[in-house]
Amino acid sequence: MSKKRKQYSSEFKAKVALAAIRGEETVPQLAARHGLHPTQINSWKRQLIEQAAEVFSKDQSAGKADTSTKDDLHRVIGQLTVERDFLARKLNH
Repeated sequence: MSKKRKQYSSEFKAKVALAAIRGEETVPQLAARHGLHPTQINSWKRQLIEQAAEVFSKDQSAGKADTSTKDDLHRVIGQLTVERDFLARKLNH
């Protein structure tokens, strides 16, 4: 019977990786405390360091995408409102 792999949340991974970067505890100490393998912590730490710049670049582009999404949603809401009003008038006559 195979053992199912544990799934860790992104918040947990970030917390452990940041603790490893801070260096207040060694990676083996963190691994023992959280029940992880040190290689896993080093992998999360490397991922965090490599993708740290993307956090700030996504922040700027996310604002632009958010406004276009809002505009699209407002357009759809307007269209649905017109259709609803049209159908309500047709059903009342």
